[in-house]
Amino acid sequence: MNRLLSVTSLTGLLTLLKMCLGFIVGKIIAIYIGPSGVALLGQLQGIVSIFNGLANAPASSGIVRYTSQNFEQGYEKCAPWWRASVVWILILSSIAILIAFVSAQYLSETLLNNADYKWLIILIALFLPLTAIGTMINSIVNGQQQYKRYVSMGAISVIISNFLMVALIVKFGITGALVSISLQSSFIGCVMFFLVLKQPWFLLRNFFGEFSIIEFKAISGYILMMIASATLMPLALVAVRKILVINTGWNAAGEWQAVWKISETYLSIVTMALGTYFLPKLSKLQSQSEYESEIKNAAKIILPIVGLMALIIFLIRDAIISLLFTIDFYGARDYFSVQLIGDFVKIAAWLFAYPMLSKGKVKLFVSLEIVFAISLVFLCWLLVPVMGVHGANFAYAMNYLLYFIVVKFNFKKIVN
Repeated sequence: MNRLLSVTSLTGLLTLLKMCLGFIVGKIIAIYIGPSGVALLGQLQGIVSIFNGLANAPASSGIVRYTSQNFEQGYEKCAPWWRASVVWILILSSIAILIAFVSAQYLSETLLNNADYKWLIILIALFLPLTAIGTMINSIVNGQQQYKRYVSMGAISVIISNFLMVALIVKFGITGALVSISLQSSFIGCVMFFLVLKQPWFLLRNFFGEFSIIEFKAISGYILMMIASATLMPLALVAVRKILVINTGWNAAGEWQAVWKISETYLSIVTMALGTYFLPKLSKLQSQSEYESEIKNAAKIILPIVGLMALIIFLIRDAIISLLFTIDFYGARDYFSVQLIGDFVKIAAWLFAYPMLSKGKVKLFVSLEIVFAISLVFLCWLLVPVMGVHGANFAYAMNYLLYFIVVKFNFKKIVN
């Protein structure tokens, strides 16, 4: 428990830095382009998340798990997993680039309501390998449980990438904002590469060479899980925004997006701590009792933190809106309460869902991601025409309550 508190504190500081820098960028964007522009950037971020999810899938949770399990026996034990991951990154990045070139105009017209932005879709895809490099480096450091190095690298990369984003926005306005959103993860990947050049494990032979079908297939299972996680929910959110735009207009959708962004940002304190500490820790556990004990201990720390943060966000929501956005976003204050309840339920559900990643439960994980991405869109389709923007918040909370019930009910099946 003490180590989880320590990791939560460290990652909390990193997240606080990201929040401050992200809010500065968000404030600049809000001043430059207003609620409708924020909604547009939200759609673009959804597209970025989908493409990044495809390229990053071989480089995330699977690498954390197998690095955690093997690094104490030497880096040569980790190398086959890393090599298999590199091959998958090259394959999936090539597929993503091909998809981008073929569908850029359609995606731009359908999701951004403007065919002139097709060049952004292509730009996102071309820089995917750099994004994947950053993710893989992060995963290797995380798997070795070098928490201080993980946090310090994250801090340096986020400072540099956000500085570049602000420079682009100030220099080129809306075009700079669009480009900066598209390439932020690539900026981080470049910085990560230079930060680990002198690390003992960062050798060419550890990433290019022989590996077996075992490593290749094992990584493929995590690819399916990560693609499902990184693409289905962003796709669902794209559909949710589309439903909001059709029923309430771009401005109301921008207000909802502002609340979603605040929610996403403060929860990243918890999700980063879980990703940094929880996955490597769970990867080494064997019995059901060990899993139950670890999750129970984590819940005692994580859930009160989430509840307290949600309460503070609700109480100071007017100040947050004023600080981070503009007076045009004032209507967003009415959308916090149900959203924050949904956040609490979401984290509770994730605590019980994490063993699916550590145990490699591919079929169950992917099935649940598909079902609950569809159910979120379906609930929004039902509720938004009746309740307006509030319908999207109720759909979010209801969706994660159902998810919590399902993973809690299936917990023994997951860990056995």
